[in-house]
Amino acid sequence: MKPDWKTCLRVGISIFVLFLCIHYWPMAAKLLKGMIAAAAPIVLGCAMAYVVNIPMSFFERHYFPQSESKWVKRTRRPVCLALALISLLAVVTLVVVIVAPELVTCVTMLAAQVPAVLTDISRMLADVEWLEGTAVEALTRIDWPQVIQKGIDIVLSGFGNVANGVVGIVNSVISWTVTVTMGFIFGMYILLGKERLERQFKALFRRYLPEKVRKTGRHVWDVMGGCFHKYIVGQCTEAVILGCLCALGMALLGFPYAAVVGATVGFTALIPVAGAYIGGAVGFLLILTVSPLRAVLFIVYLNVLQQLEGNLIYPKVVGTSLGLPGIWVLAAVIIGGGMFGVFGMILGVPLAAGCYKLLKEDVARTPRCG
Repeated sequence: MKPDWKTCLRVGISIFVLFLCIHYWPMAAKLLKGMIAAAAPIVLGCAMAYVVNIPMSFFERHYFPQSESKWVKRTRRPVCLALALISLLAVVTLVVVIVAPELVTCVTMLAAQVPAVLTDISRMLADVEWLEGTAVEALTRIDWPQVIQKGIDIVLSGFGNVANGVVGIVNSVISWTVTVTMGFIFGMYILLGKERLERQFKALFRRYLPEKVRKTGRHVWDVMGGCFHKYIVGQCTEAVILGCLCALGMALLGFPYAAVVGATVGFTALIPVAGAYIGGAVGFLLILTVSPLRAVLFIVYLNVLQQLEGNLIYPKVVGTSLGLPGIWVLAAVIIGGGMFGVFGMILGVPLAAGCYKLLKEDVARTPRCG
């Protein structure tokens, strides 16, 4: 069967557009990068709206749910939105207030102990017989604090033009602040009028998309939204439980920095797989400034707690709702972290779980070959 002129026209236009994209790729890439940068507040606002919508929906379900009062219906959305923002801000403030002062104290203590440690190492080397006397004497005579200060001066002097660096930092901070502020405002507009936006998008899709495409898109949206919602709620609940158990156990066992280590372990537990190692490393370094033996015992205690959490708490709180095998969880963390850092590690798991569920459904519907 010979193709008609419409098919030939579509093929010709597609080939011409592909040629333009290849030939003018640098210009197209620059334009695409500018469009992504310009849309950053919108994307950030949508992400903020999605996260804030979770506690806001919880408050809406408990804000006089049986009341038919017009005043209650009129104030339900703004009051619940304010409560959700206050709750999230309180959690972030609590973590910062607990963790930041202790981290500053720990870094100060480590910096103060470095010269003494280096001096002790040089004295220990003096007892080793196979070292030459001149080398040992040279090490013991070194003024380590002065050497460290000179090294810091050299590093600082190598930054070049300080004024340009400061200007660049200020510009970055201002740009980041403007992006976050605009994204926050956009997200609040989405939350305040989400029902109206939903009706508008439904009307738009009904007008321009076929019914099969609408049903497929709706199903994909529901699956992805369900995976993200279950993951966020489950991980946050599990992180709070783990952090509280860690702090309580450390306080009972007499470990130092119980509150700050518990908050750190709970916060890093939001990162799948790698979060446990990050929290354990931070806690180990903090306790190491007080007692090396307690730091080792802390690692043992944290491993026992993680086994308890992984076998008893996590299945009850999060369970197998995501339905993603462990090997794909690890793959999602590695790929997401490599592409987008910490945020990629956090978002990679629910995204992979949604794709896995959709692929599993499609394979189950597809008849076997042969």
